[in-house]
Amino acid sequence: MVWLMAALGLGILLLAGDALVKGAVNVALRLGVPALIVSLTIVAFGTSAPELLISVNAALDGVPGIALGNVVGSNTANILMVLGIPAIIAVMHTVDCDSRKSYVLMLGASVLFIGLAFRGTFDWISGIVLLAVLAAILADNFRDTVKHRRAGEAALDEEEVEGADPGMAWWKILLYLALGLIGLPLGADLLVDSAREIAQRFGVSDTVIGLTLVAVGTSLPELATTVSAALRRQTDVALGNVIGSNMFNLLAIIGIASLITPIEVDPEFLRQDLWVMLAASLALAPFVFLKWSLSRVWGIVLSLAYVGYVLSVLG
Repeated sequence: MVWLMAALGLGILLLAGDALVKGAVNVALRLGVPALIVSLTIVAFGTSAPELLISVNAALDGVPGIALGNVVGSNTANILMVLGIPAIIAVMHTVDCDSRKSYVLMLGASVLFIGLAFRGTFDWISGIVLLAVLAAILADNFRDTVKHRRAGEAALDEEEVEGADPGMAWWKILLYLALGLIGLPLGADLLVDSAREIAQRFGVSDTVIGLTLVAVGTSLPELATTVSAALRRQTDVALGNVIGSNMFNLLAIIGIASLITPIEVDPEFLRQDLWVMLAASLALAPFVFLKWSLSRVWGIVLSLAYVGYVLSVLG
């Protein structure tokens, strides 16, 4: 029954997060907020809402291992699993991708996160630092996009924004918002409680459950997006999805959660898991800078590396 409740909580979270994005995006566009701003802020934060609610709920419930494990485990899964599995399905050629800047920013965010973790607790000071860096990155992205538009490149249209539907009725927009706002805390509460019970039943720590069960579950939307991009030969979308998600996990989720309540860092994170996350991030360097293709062989290597990591955590 507890596994069923965990699956139910995850399902509610993912559906509620999608509903919140659709509702918030369409409200913002109706109110005249530019599509570019909506894409850089509302969509980005909305798609991270399930992870945010899990981390906040877990921290408030006294299980910081799930709060941090959700983020650290998701970032590792995003690279090894979310890029590995699609690469097995379809080769992803990176020769036309230019993700260098965003990749370097992701590495910087990872190093900053690890440095703050060595303080022992993610408190309000850590939260302010993380959110300030996130704000600077968003501002830089906005400047770059405006510069491209002035150079004559196509402007971002409303139809290109995730979840946008210019013809959506107001009652439907409000329904999406209500479903998102009600479903997110409900799903997070179900998943955190179930994850904690699973940890107790199997005699493992909350950190282990956060790094495995919860992390994999919250990475499923990224996996679906990346598989779809790989099949359409849109490697830039696949890489951008993973890099952007990892930056938001580190800066936004823990940044906001630590402002709400302090999150203690399990020493196990400092011994292994943070370094595995950093190593996985560094493993992307040849594909970003040297333009190596993400072939099926590399997909198998990445996927097996993730399986090995999960087994080491469970062991």
